[in-house]
Amino acid sequence: MASVLVVEDDQFVRSALIRHLTDAAHTVRSVGTALEALREVAHHGFDVVILDLGLPDLDGAEALKMLRGLTDVPVIVATARDDESEIVRILNDGADDYLVKPFSVEHLQARLGAVLRRAGGRTAAAPPPRQLRVGGLAIDLRSRRAELDGRELDLTRREFDMLAFLAERPGVVVPRRELLAEVWRQSYGDDQTIDVHLSWLRRKLGETAARPRYLHTLRGVGVKLDPPAGIPPA
Repeated sequence: MASVLVVEDDQFVRSALIRHLTDAAHTVRSVGTALEALREVAHHGFDVVILDLGLPDLDGAEALKMLRGLTDVPVIVATARDDESEIVRILNDGADDYLVKPFSVEHLQARLGAVLRRAGGRTAAAPPPRQLRVGGLAIDLRSRRAELDGRELDLTRREFDMLAFLAERPGVVVPRRELLAEVWRQSYGDDQTIDVHLSWLRRKLGETAARPRYLHTLRGVGVKLDPPAGIPPA
């Protein structure tokens, strides 16, 4: 069955969801705030997230956008808001499905099953896991581990995704629009998002924008990953 994160601040609703999902043989973790949800997603792999919009620390719509910056895990929004324009906006912001409270257990199970089948189809179409090597960088896509000169790198989910995407195309300049679409799963966005993650990634690779070793930015064009001079590509 699936690994599910329930993000719901109402303790009664939260307990009911946990009980029903557990009875259906799913593995469930739960939190009551948006920040807790972001921490959970950053440190654990989930098959699906069930997200309430009325959270105490951050509106769920904003939390959804932040989740999409961390992962492309399927998100089912479960909320009392039933305005059609709101539903359309949430779906356009990256939600995979939308449930209006109150809903039945059967309705939730049907929506959950449909989302998981769609996600499974995307997974089946993905290329088989493999290892990548660029100079002193070694990237294992199966275990999501990366090493530089034999030293394991402590990367966030998005940093690893960006590094792996570039390492699959060594020496190729990848446009920023393509990085947003393929790594962030966004058709548009702020270039600052990429710049911030590049800065963090450079720091962990022991380089700077002024003195790059692996990550090279072509102003106004994109980013490429190349091994330092004198080190063979692989």
